[in-house]
Amino acid sequence: MNSAAALLLQGLARNLAAGLRLAFFLPLSRYSFRVSPGDFVLLCAFNLLAWLGAGMLRAGFPGHVDFGALPVALAEIPLLLLAGTIVGYWYGRRELGLALALLLIAPAALFEFVSALIVLALPYASEDAQPAVQVTAYSVYLTWSLAVSLRALWVVAGWRARPFVWSGTLLSALLLLPLYFMPRSELWLPGGDENTDQPSIAQEALFHAQDGMLDAHLAALQPQRPGVADLYFLGFAPEGTEDVFGKELNTVSRLMRERFDAGGRTLLLSNDPATLGGLPVASATNLGIALGQIGKIMDTDEDVLFLYISTHGSQGGELAVELPPLDLYQIRPAALARMLQASGIKWKVLVISACYSGGFIEPLKDDTTLIITATDADHQSFGCGNGRNLTWFGKAYFDDALRRTRSFTAAFELARNEVAERERKRGYTPSNPQMFVGAAMRGKLRGLESRLTAAQ
Repeated sequence: MNSAAALLLQGLARNLAAGLRLAFFLPLSRYSFRVSPGDFVLLCAFNLLAWLGAGMLRAGFPGHVDFGALPVALAEIPLLLLAGTIVGYWYGRRELGLALALLLIAPAALFEFVSALIVLALPYASEDAQPAVQVTAYSVYLTWSLAVSLRALWVVAGWRARPFVWSGTLLSALLLLPLYFMPRSELWLPGGDENTDQPSIAQEALFHAQDGMLDAHLAALQPQRPGVADLYFLGFAPEGTEDVFGKELNTVSRLMRERFDAGGRTLLLSNDPATLGGLPVASATNLGIALGQIGKIMDTDEDVLFLYISTHGSQGGELAVELPPLDLYQIRPAALARMLQASGIKWKVLVISACYSGGFIEPLKDDTTLIITATDADHQSFGCGNGRNLTWFGKAYFDDALRRTRSFTAAFELARNEVAERERKRGYTPSNPQMFVGAAMRGKLRGLESRLTAAQ
């Protein structure tokens, strides 16, 4: 038994060393590796440990193992063996199957730690350069991985034009397709099972602080002024796992008070843990209640509602509402349309900053509504993440454009150009911000802009 274990460990060391030579394109042959079912299983187990270790470097401490990530990772093993079997059939050499699968995973530990080094190095780049550096680094990383996979095929099977092209295409698909259809999550996640340093709605003081808070904030709203088209601002930041949305809400609400006469007529709902003791939580239920009460306070024929939503969006058409450990309803276009209709509010400016937010335009548009979205229905927006103060669209539209003009529509054109230029410089797919202006709303906005300009 001891000699068998020693033989397997020698085989592991031999395969790891050959895997490094394979990855760095140093001379080697098929016989540089030791191929057997036991060697393959031991190499798979070692790679799992390397994945865990690299994950610790990427995420840091404290942290915990997420066993839910294992099924996807383990599913890659039969896929490799199946691919090796197919390649062996194309070459007419059935024995190639296990050998090719072993060569493909021999450099895996190296790739894990290179990935960790990329993550650790990114913070040393400037904030504006980080997106471009990240895209470049991972493009080179994927190209390298693909080249090593093709070299493994060459070492195992040699060159025969037709089967090599077919096999190379299969290996390329095996490398790239899982990134989109079966992405692997991290085995090591940051934080413990309970993060006592981060404020949480589960903490008793913050939980009870929410009791009656929405009613108190609604009661503090000033009534409408007869003969004046007042602007009521409602900010909604329902994503509580990243602080950029809550920070952005503070910047936007200050702008609306200072430049758009919304002082005393501003209500914020936020899931930023830092504000749980002072602001009502941003849930779908609270949003519906807030819209209904604002509709009763304002003169719906005269005043204008400005609703700003900043969060993540999904391709399925949902706006993310997250405040762990609560299980909250996500917001879909039809649900938001029902809330607005039930409020009775006529004149509306709706600005939604989220990925795929253009899908909200069609269900919400009417003659008395202006709708602005950070993207079209098919693309992502950029600039979210912990530590940031504004998303790219939030900065372009509110912090830049609306400080230069009081026209919501003119500001959109300025912001769209700014976002497009920033995306172009970094090589990103354009987010394609969208705007819809109802026919009657155009005149209403001109009147509001004139009043605000005259008052200033």
